[in-house]
Amino acid sequence: MSSSDNTGLQLRSTVKSDGMLELALVNIPTPEPKPDEVVVRIEASPLNPSDIGLLLNGVDLTTLKASGNADSPVLTGTVPPDALRFAAPRHGQSLPVGNEGAGVVVAAGSSPAAQALLGKIVSVIGGSMYSQFRTLNASQCLQLPEGTSSEQGASWFVNPLTALGMVETMRSEGHTALVHTAAASNLGQMLQKLCSKDDVALVNIVRKPEQAEILRSLGAKYVCDSSKPSFMEDLVEALSATSATIAFDAIGGGKLASQILTAMEIAAGRKAEGFSRYGSTTHKQLYIYGGLDRSPTVLTRSFGMTWGLGGWLLTPFLQKAGGETVQRLRQRVANELKTTFASNFGKRVTLREVLQPEVVAAFGKQATGEKYLITPHLG
Repeated sequence: MSSSDNTGLQLRSTVKSDGMLELALVNIPTPEPKPDEVVVRIEASPLNPSDIGLLLNGVDLTTLKASGNADSPVLTGTVPPDALRFAAPRHGQSLPVGNEGAGVVVAAGSSPAAQALLGKIVSVIGGSMYSQFRTLNASQCLQLPEGTSSEQGASWFVNPLTALGMVETMRSEGHTALVHTAAASNLGQMLQKLCSKDDVALVNIVRKPEQAEILRSLGAKYVCDSSKPSFMEDLVEALSATSATIAFDAIGGGKLASQILTAMEIAAGRKAEGFSRYGSTTHKQLYIYGGLDRSPTVLTRSFGMTWGLGGWLLTPFLQKAGGETVQRLRQRVANELKTTFASNFGKRVTLREVLQPEVVAAFGKQATGEKYLITPHLG
């Protein structure tokens, strides 16, 4: 990397105590790599729901206003009171965003591990990926197979390892089939392909008929549309057929979690021997891992006494799984990056385009089939 390339643009998000969200680009120095480090020119980084949460912090999309100039654009908006209270620990802090990405190693430290990556296309983790350059430890990089582009490798971490983590959790907790909500998302499509490949029964829950068709085109056998009057009956039948007793819920709010647990109880009751006023003895587990619905989670206690409700996140799962398991999962992602774990992007935007109100309003809706990819190195 030449001396003229020692700075780069980075997207920052600030929530102020007065309720104002500010998104801006800042020019930051790129640290010279230490012996075990490399400098990556970031060419592709996805806008995952977790990234959007940090970037926008629940901003009212109708209040977005652009200011600044072409070289230093700024985007502001109003954060609703509830979201502002939740964000109290970050008030006034200018935070970088972006969990994962991919690009070309343009400089490397002196160690053999770092030098081996020089000039290679790598997938990377470590945060702050909505940046033109990132200096990272070589261990945070995954060299992509020959012929794999940065775009193909950009979503190598969050969604693929989440899908694998869900199946690993299912198995480790003694379940044999699983349920997934918001199932037509990029993650949901990966999970369907993974379960088909590994012969794991999967019950998909979607909200629109067209989403159901997406999954059926991938070979999904069990797809339940929550917008249909027959949803509960369809769900009970799917759970009876699969014996799925663990669910991963991306919705979070509303009554869906309760409906899933209730349907599991009904399905388990069909196989129970005799009646118990405490319900079936089959353990039913639901993990909330997303918040597409920010309203309260409503439970109607109609699913017996043998059940669990908790949160599930990728990072704690990986920490608990241990290094050997994580390495095995990472290698599988690398091997199947163009097949099982391929991502589809509806839009591609530069760092400056992210600061356009209409762009933020579009990706802020998190609509199925409209996943955005940021290309920091362009523009």
